[in-house]
Amino acid sequence: MSNLEEQPLISHLLELRTRVTRMVIAILVLLVAFFPFGNDIYIFVAAPLMDVMPEGTSMIATQVASPFLTPFKLALVTAVFVAMPYLLHQLWSFIAPGLYQHEKRLAVPLLASSVILFYAGAAFAYFVVFPLVFAFLTSVAPEGVAVATDITAYLDFVLTLFFAFGISFEVPIATILLVLAGMTTPDKLAQKRPFVVVGAFVIGMLLTPPDVISQTLLAVPIWLLFEVGIFFSRLLKRKPKSSEEEKSIGGALTTTGAAAASGTSEAKQQVYEGEYEDDDDEYRPLTDEEMEAELDAMEEDEDDEPEENGKKDEADSAELETVDGEEKPYEVPTDFVPDAVDNKLEWIMTLREEGRLREARKLLYEVLAEGNETQKKVARNILDQFDT
Repeated sequence: MSNLEEQPLISHLLELRTRVTRMVIAILVLLVAFFPFGNDIYIFVAAPLMDVMPEGTSMIATQVASPFLTPFKLALVTAVFVAMPYLLHQLWSFIAPGLYQHEKRLAVPLLASSVILFYAGAAFAYFVVFPLVFAFLTSVAPEGVAVATDITAYLDFVLTLFFAFGISFEVPIATILLVLAGMTTPDKLAQKRPFVVVGAFVIGMLLTPPDVISQTLLAVPIWLLFEVGIFFSRLLKRKPKSSEEEKSIGGALTTTGAAAASGTSEAKQQVYEGEYEDDDDEYRPLTDEEMEAELDAMEEDEDDEPEENGKKDEADSAELETVDGEEKPYEVPTDFVPDAVDNKLEWIMTLREEGRLREARKLLYEVLAEGNETQKKVARNILDQFDT
């Protein structure tokens, strides 16, 4: 979290008001700039349909205010579309102070990628889908029926497709976020590939006109982008190490395990910090043997503490074991010393051995909120083992 002190709710609301005000002002400024060119923008948007309409036909306005309101609506949508990077920047400026440093480094590229992908989806719809769809729809009109599309109906139709393709191109971002949040894994997503393909065609059927061409043109990109999301989520989940790095890590772990068995305090420092000194935010899952070495080192360090602390720990343990004649083995008292977070880590492993994973996971979240950087990394390793 940010090192700044927590602000009261009113401060957050004032900050939110400032950000929203800036966003509204940006949209209004762009609207004023685009409104005089509303008709030109509409001609550009309507070009895919106008190019394939039969000779002697044109678009029409069936409502009295349509010639004014339709270009105005398009100018407003264009203003929001163009201002999207600035709008997301304001949103990011509001939420960024509450994120960890590694979360900031990950969120920035995801945010930028989501904007680029949305624009790419809209461009794909305009330059690829619209010409094919409108050519098909105008060619199947019954004989004797003049194709004269209402300008308001056309705008609503193309905005729906712009939105559908823009959101569909966000599939890689959604896939990566699901993996990073621990809700699933790349391997599990790959196993669901047949369902994703069927779901993509269902979405294409619901969001596009009732023809096979447009449905396929939306479904196939969704599927391909899903595969792209799996590929990048694998890279982010676990970065490959070179053979030299693997050898050095293996040697370090062997040395650390031996030192842990001898009960030295340096062993604990090596276990906690040795493999993270190159990157403060990246971590890799530990094996069961490595985790046991960590716990053994923690126990040995506690045994080496002054006798007074040892007596206090025994008293605290006795209070934990029985309360009014009943055993309470899984309650962690708030005054459990010398290091409450380290003791929570020990209780977590006890709960894990007993199969009480739900309680262990709850304590892990507390360690992530209260512990130092080293303890947080250990908690993340344990959580990763739970999820695999």
